[in-house]
Amino acid sequence: MGGRADRLALHMTGVLAVVGALVVAGAAGLWLRRAPRRLASVRTAVPPGAGGSAAGVVLDPAQIGTALGERATLVQFSSAFCQPCRATRRILSDVSRDVPGVAYVDIDAESHLELVRRLDVRRTPTVLVLDAAGTVVRRASGQPRRVDVLAALGAAVSE
Repeated sequence: MGGRADRLALHMTGVLAVVGALVVAGAAGLWLRRAPRRLASVRTAVPPGAGGSAAGVVLDPAQIGTALGERATLVQFSSAFCQPCRATRRILSDVSRDVPGVAYVDIDAESHLELVRRLDVRRTPTVLVLDAAGTVVRRASGQPRRVDVLAALGAAVSE
């Protein structure tokens, strides 16, 4: 009888170890997914040689569906059921309203698949910061913080 109880205890220990590992991995995944993303320079945001890199891409008003801002333009790629997209939309629209010469446009990723592929947008929200000429100078995947958006705009205007 002792052998059977030992095997059962060993089996339960293995099951608990697997369950524990799944819980830790799930918690880490949720934390990483919810962590705010900084708006990085496109030179560091997209790995070299990656298809569809946004580095040096110039977007014109016809491609984004609105006029470019006098100083900069914030472009957000969203999807219908994206919860962080709503918060990002509020942040970017507030910043564009508060900072003179900055335009904001929210693009539905599903309706603009060619542009999504060209810019290598892999998740929503993805935020691009364009300079006055429409060149992509900053990029973030995930919900950025307001302070990071302001810093990215400062860098975009000075470049």
